[in-house]
Amino acid sequence: MKRTLLIINPISGTLPKDGLADRVRERLAPAGFDVEAVETERAGHGAELAARAMAEGYDAVIAAGGDGTVNEVATALRSGQTALGILPFGSGNGLARHIYGSIDTDHALDIIALGHTSQCDYGTVNDRPFFCTFGLGFDAKVSREFAGMPTRGVTTYIRSAVQEYLKYTPKEYEIYTGEQGLSVKAFIVAVCNASQYGNNAFIAPGASIHDGLLDITVIHAGNPLTRAGAAVELFTGRLDRNLLIQTLRVRSAIIRHLPGPAHIDGEPCMMPQTLKVMCHPGDLPMFTDPAKPRFRPFLTPMESLRDDSTYLVRENTRHAIRTLRDRLSKIFPMWL
Repeated sequence: MKRTLLIINPISGTLPKDGLADRVRERLAPAGFDVEAVETERAGHGAELAARAMAEGYDAVIAAGGDGTVNEVATALRSGQTALGILPFGSGNGLARHIYGSIDTDHALDIIALGHTSQCDYGTVNDRPFFCTFGLGFDAKVSREFAGMPTRGVTTYIRSAVQEYLKYTPKEYEIYTGEQGLSVKAFIVAVCNASQYGNNAFIAPGASIHDGLLDITVIHAGNPLTRAGAAVELFTGRLDRNLLIQTLRVRSAIIRHLPGPAHIDGEPCMMPQTLKVMCHPGDLPMFTDPAKPRFRPFLTPMESLRDDSTYLVRENTRHAIRTLRDRLSKIFPMWL
């Protein structure tokens, strides 16, 4: 049996997690997974639980939460033998979408049940790990605003983005890759290990978690109209073909900017003037899909949107039925 720890963040995202541990056990037991479940109680708790599981020789740790939860758990599992699985229950779910192609937890469980693992890359900025994206500029400001909102979810994120877009001023950056140096006035500088922020926003459509490289996507200042065009292509998977975009594929780089807001896997933070970003190749074992289709502009985002809609209807229906059954069982305990 594969000894497995399921770490659930009870406050991540908007989807209900009632009965999740039982669902995971039911799906993975036939594949040889012996699942224990625990909920996080505070920031950083996921990292503590994952580190303990790795030290005790667990075969796998499954993180049920958003990109922040995944970052905590993955940070603890680096350079080890314990494989990381992800159940997407966050607001963006960027890394889960990159690996599984959707936010469908049943599909993610099917992939984990296959037991196929691969050694995946991750990045660091000034030695702080990121597994999906590290960002400066507009997206960092949006992350900071979003974190302060009383509610979560896609609608809240869009509202934060629109409000910030109307007032944001592009900043100056210096980027040194070892082969070239450039000074740019940019709307966004995103350092990407995976292809998207989350919510099917493909900031680096060509990024791979297996190539030993980070994709630095620079969205130049442009003007409000040209930036709006780039925003459309962000969701069609064609951003890398936009004239405002410059992509640098690097093993490491130095970025200099005015000290200020940034985000690491969607979580806001403050960063100093000089930043060293570095790729760490093949240092994280993860459950991945060996048959995942290659990325196709337009088609892949459309298919993902369709699958998301189907899944959300199914998940909310399942929750409604479960809630109704629980209420009826209290009223008519002899019938149910």
